[in-house]
Formats: sequence, structure tokens, C-alpha cells
Amino acid sequence: MHLDRRLWRVAALVLMLLFLPRLEAGEVLEGVKARGLLRCGVSEGIPGFSERDADGRWQGFDVDFCRALAAAVLGDPDKVEYLPLRASTRFPSLQAHKIDLLLRNTTWNLTREAVLKVQFPGILFYDGQGFMVPAAADIATLADLEGATVCIVKGTTHRRNLEEWFRAKGWSVTPLVIDSPAEAAQAFFAGRCRAYSSDAAQLAAMRLHAPNDPEDFVILPERISKEPLSPVVWGGDPEWTTVVRWVLNLLILAEEYGITRENLETVIAENRNPLVLRSTEEEAMIARSLGIPVLWATRVLKAVGNYGEMYERNIGRDSPLEIERGLNRLWTQGGLHYALPMD
Repeated sequence: MHLDRRLWRVAALVLMLLFLPRLEAGEVLEGVKARGLLRCGVSEGIPGFSERDADGRWQGFDVDFCRALAAAVLGDPDKVEYLPLRASTRFPSLQAHKIDLLLRNTTWNLTREAVLKVQFPGILFYDGQGFMVPAAADIATLADLEGATVCIVKGTTHRRNLEEWFRAKGWSVTPLVIDSPAEAAQAFFAGRCRAYSSDAAQLAAMRLHAPNDPEDFVILPERISKEPLSPVVWGGDPEWTTVVRWVLNLLILAEEYGITRENLETVIAENRNPLVLRSTEEEAMIARSLGIPVLWATRVLKAVGNYGEMYERNIGRDSPLEIERGLNRLWTQGGLHYALPMD
């Protein structure tokens, strides 16, 4: 039965591919420039990552990356249209070219890259699947969830991870599959599940929506999967993939070099930092090769700052989430983020 479910899933993905429109290489990047607008697929509302503020303006870690990309390609970080998507509709929206970039807590894995023919330009956020439980419940470890009903979100890898992990332990578990993170959180808070399982950062975000006090709920320390979250693009435009990849690398490299929004102008004026040590001719050649306007790196950093600034502002110490960086630290600080050289 378990194998049959996998085969049906793969078959459904293949059938979806057969009926989707195709673009020629380069058309996504050219389409963004011609339209003068970047279409970003984001979540329907995950605090710290992508949600609307009181004035209806989108904000968050994922939103900042969309803004960085728009600054690089279009010269203006505000030239972005945000399309809120459920997990179950994100890949069809990307494949049908309704969006140019998917930035919705999406894990990079083999099935998605090989079968759906999408590309993952680089890892934006390292996470893992965790579990949130009531603080008052007698649940100290995952062993205490044996036989429990667990809320998960439809269209994610969380159900498979959950069932396979518990099966390997010889334990039983009953997934309750719900359409969206917010609805899953509501079901959990209402007591329909003993636990809510998702990416740990998403659990921390949903915990802020607890009906009374977020402290009434805790996130267990155990993780059952690796969840490298990446921007996602259609696989038929390598030029577009390259631009997205290097905007991400720039954000990380700027933090490695200590370049921030505050000191950027000084760094440029002094012309001593490795990130800006290029002649005008070199800068023009690189921008022309990428297919975007010159001074793209300067525009990106003016718009959002470096990776660390984005992190701390939206989901780290300066945010209500206060998520410890952990694996999302630079490689020089014990984390996994390592920018590719831009020589």
C-alpha cells in the first residue's frame, strides 16, 4: 500500500507535466523585464516569512528575497506582485507560469527537481520537521506520541516523513491532513490533534497565533527530517536560475564580508572590500552576461541588507519569533551558509 501511494504520486506528477505550457529558455527573465513586475508565489500568511501587515503590505523573510530580486532585475524592490498560494497549488502555479518565483517554504528534493523539472537555485533557509504540542500535556519526546493523531498540511512532504519515521520505530500514528498551515494550527489549538507537525520555523510562526498565550504550547527538540528550503524556478530558463542563484549568494557573501545597509556607501567609497573591487568594465560585463542592469549588487543590499540582516529582522532576535540562527549561521560561525565565490 505504501509503495502504491508513491507510484500514484509520481504518476500524477508526470500527467501534470504533459498538459502544462512550455516556454523557451530565457523567456522567464525576459518576461519579468518586459512586464516590469516580478510575480512571487508566497504563503497565505506565515509570520516572519510572508504575511500582510496592518496596511496590507507584504513583509517577511521570503518577501525580502523577492524584493532583493526585483531590485537586481528591475531596479526597484517594490516592483513585485505577491500571489499567496497553498502548498497543494504552488507547483502547478509555477509550472503554468502564473508566477516567476516560488518562495513558499519549499524543500529541495530529488522528486521535485527530476520529475517536475523545476530548479532550486540555492538554500535560503535550513530547517527540519518538528512537532508542537500543548505545554500541559505529558509529552516530552516523540515516543509519547505513539498512537496519536497529528495535524499536517496537505501538499507537503510532512505526511510521508511522519509515517515513515514512526513506522521505522515500530510505532503507529494517524495524520490529519488539512489544507493550509493556518487551518492546521486552528485544528491543533482546538484539540483535534495531539501534535502539529511541520517545519520547525513554521511551527514557531503558527505558535504566535495561539488563542491565549503562545507559552501554552512548546516545540519538541527532536527533528525527523532535513528541510533545505530554497527558492524554486521553472527548469527551462537557466538564465533566470543563474540570476536568482547569484542574488542569494550575494546576500550571504555580503554578510561574510561585513557589508550592511548602513555601511554600504562607505564600503563603496573606500573601494577596499573584495565584494566591490571591480572595474567599471568588469561590472558591466557581468551584468550584461546576467542580463540585468549594472550596479545590481548595490541595489540588492540597499533594498534588504545582507543575509544576516534579513534573518534577524524578520525571524531572528529582532522579531517576535526570535528563532536562533543555528544551521543558518555562516560557515565561519558554525552554520551551513557558504557563499560561492564571485571572482
